[in-house]
Amino acid sequence: MGKGKLAKFADMDKYENVFQYPFSTFAERPFTMQGRWREEYFHNENPIVLELGCGKGEYTVELAKLYPDRNFIGVDIKGARMWTGATQALHEGLKNVAFLRTNIEIIDRFFAAEEVQEIWLTFSDPQMKNPRKRLTSTYFMERYRRFLIDGGIIHLKTDSNFLYTYTSLMMERNQLPVIEQTDDLYHDTNLSPLTVQLLNIRTYYEAMWIARGLNIKYMKWQLPREGKLEEPDIEIELDDYRSYHRTKRSSLDKAK
Repeated sequence: MGKGKLAKFADMDKYENVFQYPFSTFAERPFTMQGRWREEYFHNENPIVLELGCGKGEYTVELAKLYPDRNFIGVDIKGARMWTGATQALHEGLKNVAFLRTNIEIIDRFFAAEEVQEIWLTFSDPQMKNPRKRLTSTYFMERYRRFLIDGGIIHLKTDSNFLYTYTSLMMERNQLPVIEQTDDLYHDTNLSPLTVQLLNIRTYYEAMWIARGLNIKYMKWQLPREGKLEEPDIEIELDDYRSYHRTKRSSLDKAK
């Protein structure tokens, strides 16, 4: 039997690589390491990479092992899931890994201007009914601009055709520089060597999507600091599911 949620939360309260600041406690317990992650935690000047919505943290941990010269921070509000990656990182002695348990809506309160070089969005909820909640929306990308370097890189890896299409339209509408893009990651023969290297990293949920026969989509782009961001005004066909073995709630076929 796996460890219960309360036991996992008790563990993480003691973990040196976990910082727990959900929105409900942020006002009472301000975060003091904003702008000081390298100095106070990583103790190096290496680039910082975030995984937003990291789930169990598998991708954060595997990226850290693949790139020991970079610092990785997994961010999610689900602490019981995060425990898996945080525990693995501790057991394997990975000093270039940290986990931040908080709401992504307030992510800009934890990092100072130009403190972060890259962001990974791995299998994010497509939020088909609410554009503001999509992690590639103008709402979130304006927040990323507050701490990303100018022209910082964002990666999207998703099973959702809706989120992939929406993000592609965001790139077109705002003329954001797309570095690489594919709607069939594991069968595309024209990928860069760097992207091919990343193909060996598969999360628990990704393995389920692949087994179900779904194509995995990938996009990599730069986010300039200047320029007004606008939402695309095009209706997109909805996915016919919300998550593994769960059908969509809405009776609608399309949404903006």
